[in-house]
Amino acid sequence: MEVKVHSIHFEADKDLLMFIHERIDKLDIIFDKILGSEVYLKFEKTSQPLNKIAEIKMNLPGKEIFARKQGKSFEEATDIAVEALRRQLKRYKAGLKRA
Repeated sequence: MEVKVHSIHFEADKDLLMFIHERIDKLDIIFDKILGSEVYLKFEKTSQPLNKIAEIKMNLPGKEIFARKQGKSFEEATDIAVEALRRQLKRYKAGLKRA
């Protein structure tokens, strides 16, 4: 599966990129027909500690799923977003079995 990471207004380091790829690649266990993913990492201009945003768009056959989560770090936001995508993938897969 192809994973594209876009860091908006900053340069993501190799450790963060590896972390993101590892987390998203684990979703192949749930559903092995994922076509690709795009990850957008952004800073929100606020004084709040939860100012790191991870947006993940995942392309599936005939469908697109999306999660946008905030956290204290990009790793935390990515973990939360991947967990949301995991739940969406399980629902999508269950719907395919019923059809």
